Amino acid sequence: MRILLLILLSLIALVQYSLWLGKGGWLQVWNLDRQIKVQQVANQKMKEKNAALEADVKDLKQGYAAIEERARDKLGMIKDDEVFFRVIKSQPPKQ
Repeated sequence: MRILLLILLSLIALVQYSLWLGKGGWLQVWNLDRQIKVQQVANQKMKEKNAALEADVKDLKQGYAAIEERARDKLGMIKDDEVFFRVIKSQPPKQ
């Protein structure tokens, strides 16, 4: 009877080992699940970035307002008949 009990316990331990630590076991499944969650977050960020870029492209293709805005904001350009004023804030004198 004792030998049968030892054999059964050994089989249970072997099954548990393969379930937890073997190929396709719970530890590997948990690790893959964590990697999937991290990748889903990265994919969501990329989707938002792609949507913003797509909106910019659509804006630039449709009219000149977006092009003019970019030229003024990023390149500091002005129109021919405009007057440019540069305001410099004076710093208080050092004491």
